[in-house]
This record gives sequence, structure tokens and C-alpha cells, in this order.
Amino acid sequence: MRIVFSRKGFDSQAGGYPSPILDGRPISIPIPTRHRSETTYEHLGLGELVERLTRGKIARDHLCHEDPMFADGRCAFGQTGPAQSHLTNCNVGIDDIFLFFGLFSDARGERHHRIFGYLKVEKVLTLGTRPNAANIIADFPRRHPHTIGEWNTNNTVYLGAGFLCQRASDTLRLSIRGGPVSVWSVPPWLREAGLTYHGDNERWLDGNMLKIVGRGQEFVTHVDAFPVAHQWLDRVIAEINR
Repeated sequence: MRIVFSRKGFDSQAGGYPSPILDGRPISIPIPTRHRSETTYEHLGLGELVERLTRGKIARDHLCHEDPMFADGRCAFGQTGPAQSHLTNCNVGIDDIFLFFGLFSDARGERHHRIFGYLKVEKVLTLGTRPNAANIIADFPRRHPHTIGEWNTNNTVYLGAGFLCQRASDTLRLSIRGGPVSVWSVPPWLREAGLTYHGDNERWLDGNMLKIVGRGQEFVTHVDAFPVAHQWLDRVIAEINR
């Protein structure tokens, strides 16, 4: 089994701000886009929040890239280009788990990375350059962006069970407290299992800490040989499902 740490949502470049935590609940804001979408922030009930968060730089009627998409215990996540090639090369597929993380700001204004949802893959659809929305639209109230417009030939959607978390618990926090956003507190097994894009030993710090790379969307670890990793994952998913 593979676990994929998948970076999504607003950050300092895409959107320009961290996603907020409101009333103890992390709300991942999808990145803005100008094409291949039929969904605005207002459609998601985020219009007022986005205008306030960005001080009016992004309007409520601006198109957004709603991906991953969640509805009724289901999740659809699309990927393409080099990031999808990386997932393919790592043999990511059925029964693997995506843990979606992003940049958030807490009530004190401290920026940090945290996990906000997951997808357990049940089906992988290679939609290609001119996708057919009928393949997945039945399970979701809005059209998925990876079924709109033209894409690369490896345009792919992963489907399966998935949920968003409802509270910003310490279990789902990745960045160390009081430290740089890019320095994570990680479970001890991860260094031995390995994480793609993090092969440089200098990134693995004392005290089970990892300095993550600045860019990159999909970080993959293969955990079949690590029963303790499955136990860690069970705790993470249980916390998301609470």
C-alpha cells in the first residue's frame, strides 16, 4: 500500500493566503483558475470568506479549481502532467490512500501545514485530452474540473471513499509548533520507508523532523513492510472521520 501526501488548496503563491481555521474547523480554499471550471467560490458557499480573506483581490464570482471534490462520503481527485507521471511511476492505484494537506492559519495567525482530508482509491480513470463528464458526474453535485476542457494525455481521476475533517486537531498537524512551516514532525517509520522527493539525508532532522521541499504536489511512501505505518494511518483516518 502507498500513502500519498498530496498538497492542495490556497498557499502563498496559489491564492496568496493560507486557508483559514474557523470555529476550530479547517476550511481548505480551492485555488483560483480562469479556465476548465464551472464552479465559483459562491457556488461552494465560500464567496464572502474568499473576498474577506484576500481583501477583495479574489471576487466571490471567480472560478475555482474544486479538486479534490467531496460529496456524501465520496471523493474525486484529478491529476495530470508531470505530477500524474510521478504517481504512475510510483504505481499509485487501487487501495492506496491520498492524504490531502495544505497551508492553514490558526486563530493566532500561525501558518502551518495540516492534513484536511483523505481519499481511499477504488477506481482510476484515465480521461485523456478530451474527457467525458458522464464518467464520474453521477456521484457529485458539480462537474469535476478534470472533465472540462482539454488536458494532457495522462489526465486522470482517482475515485473512492473520502472525507473532509471537521476539526483542527493536533493529530492532523504536520508543521512543528513555533517553527518553520516547512519543518514537519513525522512518525519515526517514515524515514526508513522513504518519501519521494525527499531522498536527501540532510532533510531528515533529529527528533523525527523533516524539512520538506518547497514545491511539488505528490509525495509518495510505500508502507507494505511497515505495520506501524498502517496503525498511524488508521489513527489519521479515524480523526478525519470524527
